[in-house]
Amino acid sequence: MSFITGLDLCNGMENLPVLTESDVSNGESPVAAFQYTPENIPGPGCTHHPSEMTLPGCDCRSASCQQGSCSCLQAYGQAYDSDGRLRDRGTEQGDYSRPVFECNALCGCSETCSNRVVQRGLRFHLSVFPTQGKGWGVRTLEPIPRGSFVCEYAGEVLGYEEACRRQRAQGPGDMNYIIAVREHAGPDRVSETFVDPAAMGNVGRFLNHSCQPNLSMVPVRVHSLVPRLALFALRDVAAGEELTFDYSGAHGSTAMKGPKPSSGPVAIESSCSTGGAGALKRKPCQCGTQNCSLFLPLDISVINTS
Repeated sequence: MSFITGLDLCNGMENLPVLTESDVSNGESPVAAFQYTPENIPGPGCTHHPSEMTLPGCDCRSASCQQGSCSCLQAYGQAYDSDGRLRDRGTEQGDYSRPVFECNALCGCSETCSNRVVQRGLRFHLSVFPTQGKGWGVRTLEPIPRGSFVCEYAGEVLGYEEACRRQRAQGPGDMNYIIAVREHAGPDRVSETFVDPAAMGNVGRFLNHSCQPNLSMVPVRVHSLVPRLALFALRDVAAGEELTFDYSGAHGSTAMKGPKPSSGPVAIESSCSTGGAGALKRKPCQCGTQNCSLFLPLDISVINTS
């Protein structure tokens, strides 16, 4: 295939353009498929507005918050290093990781505070391009260091019933975009967030699955209790490399299975079914890695299609 570089996918809504590459043989473009939104928006059944100011702020008046004096860092820990890269969030509780909370609009620190990363948006130039056998994909146009924030998986935040309804309405050939994020804050405290970028979403909707990904999804809270599904580099990523994450959440410090006690998040599980209970069928995985499981992740425990 030969490609031509097209318009900015986000129409200036991000702080960096997201380029599109179209196949000149058929002229297909990802632009007409959806409406761009750089952040989550409330959808049917959403009980908390994703932009609602519900979290307290710190009283810091410095340019960047310090661990010993910032109430945000004292309460939630320091998630990022001085370069704004995600630190190792592992704990002594096995696969569980501590929650990530950034300083917010109610904080007294500056916009350049080191505890403000995801909210500052894209930092690397990305491009959406047609792949071989996987539809559209996303690649980086510049090197990305390990631990760097890359983009969000943004879209409509749905209630459970609406997520189930949309899931059941899908046919065998439909693309599934709904991702379910389950967070465990204790043995009996579980919260779920459902995000669907099919009709309204951002560049994250074009990220493909890989059984050996270079990105990991981490729920990050800024102003609201509704988490922003942020994707960070698991390793150094070279310019021109396709960006992928594991739809099952099996890679990265945020992934876990089963209701174990924890001081914070996180379990990430993606529901990739393609219809009702009688139509459940595993879709083949096209990631091409040596450890490929041959099928895309399928988890019907998060959204029950029976």
